[in-house]
Amino acid sequence: MPSILFIGAGRMAEAIFAGLLKQPEQTFSPIYVSNQTNKQHLQDLENKYDIHTVADWEEVAKTVDVILLAAPPSAHPQLLQQLSSLISGQLIVTVAAGIGPSDLGAQLPRDTATAWIMPNTAAQAGASISLYTVGANATVEHKQLVVQLVGAIGKGEELTEAQIHELTAITGSAPAFVYEFALQLESIAKSYGITDAQAKKLVSAMLDGSAQMLKSEFSAAELRDQVTTPGGATDAGLKSLNRDDFQASIARAVSAVTDHAKKKSN
Repeated sequence: MPSILFIGAGRMAEAIFAGLLKQPEQTFSPIYVSNQTNKQHLQDLENKYDIHTVADWEEVAKTVDVILLAAPPSAHPQLLQQLSSLISGQLIVTVAAGIGPSDLGAQLPRDTATAWIMPNTAAQAGASISLYTVGANATVEHKQLVVQLVGAIGKGEELTEAQIHELTAITGSAPAFVYEFALQLESIAKSYGITDAQAKKLVSAMLDGSAQMLKSEFSAAELRDQVTTPGGATDAGLKSLNRDDFQASIARAVSAVTDHAKKKSN
């Protein structure tokens, strides 16, 4: 059974190794977790999960089969420099925005197997839609390990590295847009005299129902039209959104995410 080291112990790392541990059949063992900046957090994780925490990950990195980098993009250059002298056949996976297999390969020894998983925060609920790709040196076995990691936190879609760069804003960052939308609806609902809890219940149930309908055989356009009577109240609301350039506003937000991620990876 392959062993794995998580370098970084934040929410995403915890979501992934917690998901792995919940699976009926264990796919990785042992699971090592390192976070050099917060020893108490590591201790709390070790008390909660069947994992091994390590203060100094460099010794462990030499022996494991998979190393998953769950650190911010800005921390990758130093991490990869440290890893370069320790690589001897390990699969190196990152979950950082803007850093694909080619970026990893350029900073690691030649022939290093690399992969990129781009999950979203729904991973914490086991409901992420994760984009993933593997580098040129990854074997079929390496790819299967990546698929197992993706499956631990939800569903996945294999794309090219270039496609993930362009679509990260849609699957990775857009949940924040949805949460902001929910926040604004809750705020408006509360202005009519209901409680915070009631507002959250109404908005979350509406969003959950809408999400369920999006999984049906109907397209988003068909579902929108089912709710909208020409000349009716919903139609008036949609026209107001269009007057405020709603479509272009979303497009600009997506472009802003993509442009920022590209700058961080260069």
